[in-house]
Amino acid sequence: MRTDAAFTRGVALWRVLPARSALTSPFPDWLHSDIPAALQRRGIAAPYTHQRASWDAIHRGEHIVVVTPTASGKTLCYNIPVLDSILRNSDSRALYLFPTKALGADQVAALYDLVQEMGADVKTFTYDGDTPAASRRAIREAGHIVVTNPDMLHANILPNHTKWVKLFENLKYVVIDELHAYRGVFGSNMANVIRRLKRLCAFYGSHPQFICCSATIANPLELAQTLLEQPFTLIDGNGAPQGERHVIFYNPPVINQQLGIRKSAVNETRAIASNLLKAGVSSIVFAKSRLQVEVLTHTLKRLVRDPLGNSGQVRGYRGGYLPSERREIERGLRAGVVKTVVSTNALELGVDIGSLESCVLCGYPGTIASTWQQAGRAGRRSGASVTVMVATSNPLDQYIMAHPEYFFESSPEHALAQPDNFHILVNHFKCAAYELPFCADEKYGDLDNTGELLEGLTANGFLRHVNNRYYWMSEELPAAEVHLRTAGEENFVIIDTTKPDPKVIGEMDRFTVPMLLHEHAIYLHEGRQFQVEKLDFPNKKAFVRQVDVDYYTDADMNTQLRVIDEFEHDDAPLPRSFGEVVVSSMVTIFKKMKLDTHENLGHGFVDLPETQMHTTACWLMLPEERSSRFTKDHLQNGMLGVAHLLGSLAPLYLMCARHDVAVHYHTRDPFTQLPTIYLYDAIPGGVGLSDKVYTLLGTLLDHARDVILACPCERGCPSCVGPAAEGQDSKRAALDVLNAWTV
Repeated sequence: MRTDAAFTRGVALWRVLPARSALTSPFPDWLHSDIPAALQRRGIAAPYTHQRASWDAIHRGEHIVVVTPTASGKTLCYNIPVLDSILRNSDSRALYLFPTKALGADQVAALYDLVQEMGADVKTFTYDGDTPAASRRAIREAGHIVVTNPDMLHANILPNHTKWVKLFENLKYVVIDELHAYRGVFGSNMANVIRRLKRLCAFYGSHPQFICCSATIANPLELAQTLLEQPFTLIDGNGAPQGERHVIFYNPPVINQQLGIRKSAVNETRAIASNLLKAGVSSIVFAKSRLQVEVLTHTLKRLVRDPLGNSGQVRGYRGGYLPSERREIERGLRAGVVKTVVSTNALELGVDIGSLESCVLCGYPGTIASTWQQAGRAGRRSGASVTVMVATSNPLDQYIMAHPEYFFESSPEHALAQPDNFHILVNHFKCAAYELPFCADEKYGDLDNTGELLEGLTANGFLRHVNNRYYWMSEELPAAEVHLRTAGEENFVIIDTTKPDPKVIGEMDRFTVPMLLHEHAIYLHEGRQFQVEKLDFPNKKAFVRQVDVDYYTDADMNTQLRVIDEFEHDDAPLPRSFGEVVVSSMVTIFKKMKLDTHENLGHGFVDLPETQMHTTACWLMLPEERSSRFTKDHLQNGMLGVAHLLGSLAPLYLMCARHDVAVHYHTRDPFTQLPTIYLYDAIPGGVGLSDKVYTLLGTLLDHARDVILACPCERGCPSCVGPAAEGQDSKRAALDVLNAWTV
């Protein structure tokens, strides 16, 4: 790569992170003697310093959160205290929670090996949707360590707690791995699941210790305490060794200097990944969208296809694949059969996928933590590794290219969860009432208005108040109606009708369906192309047929927004408001894009119903006495540029993906009658992101001005305010509008 002149011309930064030796501590005296002996037989002469610090804090009875990089041995931080407890008391129980079934299965295998090495009678079982019914009773009665995921805990274990008496009476430890994954909707739901878990534990007389592990984020203590409502001890001194790592920031060359347009990041990623594949270097490629994953997978598969058409060395991996297909891909990676995998952030979490040597990121993932998580998938065991981040023309990507020190030296990102989000809170409160009657003076978690919720649900017929207790009255199981991953999850199944015997090949969430599964769309799956023959919207089914065409489709979404209620308003220092809005979306047209060159080959029309989402938003208004100084075109270009920047920069301050926060603007808004920019949670019900933006607007506008002033383009480009319209100075317009707000 260093000798490739075309590649090195685009290198904005090449940093070598030197190999690091391990820092170790001796085994503690209080540890059961079987454990050090077993670890030493497995080649672990002494624990890393962060492992020993974790064990000591747990031994003292503290709740801990361990924050160290990928592949630093966090698993032993919790496995060892749990095993020590069980070896000393066979009645002791532990509950392990992993955000995905794949991660849970992966960790069980490692734990089972250690138990086998000790020759101990420690029963470890996975309890999830794939567990056979015949095994479930044995797990409930005999399992020392029950490994599951939040969805199974929520929908199966907690509602049926009377079958899990042995677990709840003796529960000593609850392990929550990948804590940083519990943010936004998922985190808000998870916090309420934990409230329900703690409530049932207290009923059965147990008060478990919580052991959490997280990737590096700005607020691990705050997140842990928000989710679990307990004081925590932070363990963040990493003692694990690390091989030499090369981190390369690659900025595609500019092909139009005046407009600041760069070569396609997807095409540049494909070229880099192709060279690594040809050289036999095992790689993982991260793309931002399902569509990008499939386009890259299709292209890379063509490089390795044999005469029979087999191309198993390259695999795609993303949400929507069936579980059996995912497990097959994971096995192929561990066995070394798969040389290149193209993934969304589905493989960002710590599943052991073997030893990969390189990682290519198509675009900045949106957060420093996610970038390191993805980069950490390469070089997980030993030896040198390389990570190449290919920048898009997105302002956030270009900011990272221009300010690499920001990436390496700071972490302003925060993981947000809002347990008291009303929509989520009420749903879980119903679940809690079903599981166990509420006493009149009982608090639900740290909630001060528990009594108001009890009275409200009683008035609506869900509860009945008898002798200072509130009993669940509905015939329905409330947990069945609550999905943890979104505030309203309705998946469509994708059915392949190519052969006489139709089969389900994937699934897709309701909000993505209009973009990718409308009739006549080309749906890509593991590099194969399918045409959507029929979309049965009411029954949530898409019928597809395999085709061989040289294009894919991409749809345009039209969005409208209107205010329902204003919760807060402030005129100083900026005229801004916060409240509830309804967002209406409709797909009306799609484009046909050539697979290799991404040229536009034409378009078609989509006939689908409008979708509506109620959420929260903050909005920023430009007073008439300031906006009246601009022409209509100047104001339009300025508002467009500022909205473009705010939508790109907001994820820097909110630990969220870019698509979690959306931006909408009007040069004359129907509600405020003023030029207005809205930033809203792109999630039903909202999860507090726009609430945070409401307090950060001044900082965001200052950062936006810095980006514009630092950009070398003449009149506006994708790296700052978006491409300039013909004959317009979009850069000056955006700067003028910003100054009208802040000067």
